[in-house]
Amino acid sequence: MTDQPDDQTDDAGGATDYVFSDQIGYLLRRAYQRHLAIFQAHASDPQLTSVQFSTLCALRDRGPQSQGELVRATNVDQATIRGIISRLKARDLITLSVDPKDARKVINALTPAGAALLDSMVPRARQISEMTLKNLNAVERTALIYTLRSMLDSDD
Repeated sequence: MTDQPDDQTDDAGGATDYVFSDQIGYLLRRAYQRHLAIFQAHASDPQLTSVQFSTLCALRDRGPQSQGELVRATNVDQATIRGIISRLKARDLITLSVDPKDARKVINALTPAGAALLDSMVPRARQISEMTLKNLNAVERTALIYTLRSMLDSDD
């Protein structure tokens, strides 16, 4: 008989072998926090968040879209995208208009100011990605991107 409770064992894979800081969730969160800190420190506009940047990129790449389409394009939930749209509109980076085919649908579109911000931000975004990956060699970078995409593709 052991002095340890049933939920803590010393066998392989037991609770005492579990090191939270070695777990994927912890490591992904730390890597994401590091990336966000680099993004905020090097963005061409200090008010621009990474999710706002992604939203502007989605509008540039896919053209004017409804809120639902932006949710799917950015993988940001409805409540969050609503706030992002509101902030981007307040800064005149996007416009909202009624869909001519469906008056219930609001279409979001990039403004010239939004396009100009993207033009200044994209070179910075490349640098930000480089800074995020700076400790990895070319093979490790490719493997990381491949692995992350594989993890995400399994959810489809």
